[in-house]
Amino acid sequence: MTDLSELRLFITHPHPCSYLEDQEAVTLFVDPTINVDATMYSQLSASGFRRSGTHLYRPRCPNCQACVPARIPASIFQATRQQKRCLKRNQDVQMTCSLQGNSAEHYELYERYINERHSDGDMFPPSREQFDNFLSSEWGTTRHLEFRLDGKLICVAVCDQMDNALSAVYTYFDPSLPKRSLGVFAILQQIILTESLGLHHLYLGYWIKNCAKMRYKTEYRPLEVFTNQHWLLLSR
Repeated sequence: MTDLSELRLFITHPHPCSYLEDQEAVTLFVDPTINVDATMYSQLSASGFRRSGTHLYRPRCPNCQACVPARIPASIFQATRQQKRCLKRNQDVQMTCSLQGNSAEHYELYERYINERHSDGDMFPPSREQFDNFLSSEWGTTRHLEFRLDGKLICVAVCDQMDNALSAVYTYFDPSLPKRSLGVFAILQQIILTESLGLHHLYLGYWIKNCAKMRYKTEYRPLEVFTNQHWLLLSR
């Protein structure tokens, strides 16, 4: 086990917040030159850190604590009726796991997704360099869950497998299939995979109560949130 108190941490200058209008954000990140393994990644995730590419970071905004780390305890997760319907609706979708996610097929789907679903976000316009830098890492933890319908790739959920958990990094999918709720389906499949691997949690990143794009995470219950250096069940 790594002594996290010995890690070198850096902090950014204030910059516009990606989630809340008229807010400035400050980000704390781990020294990018250190060697990261699954155990260190597990410890940092349990302390509220996330991954973007090969960078491990955590919000450190002096006047705002809106970004709250969230995770699902897989063994006690209870799907809602709507989530059960989503699983049933996608029974014809086949899921496989790949260690490689940088194929032309993957990027084509990612490009369509960003162009049609997130043209107003800071990931637009997409590029191959952005795709590779954002989703890849060199730690041997990343898995690409491929979802296919009649052989066609319709969704990819990028996740990291740590010592005791999966971390949902990013999901992109075919924007022409809205009735399938592929984003929901991908999270549900990652919860199922977490439990089948004997892991404890699925990390979902940051829950932000006042941001519609991040508020959906409370639809997965029970949900644990990291508050005052402790993981607590979020009350309804």
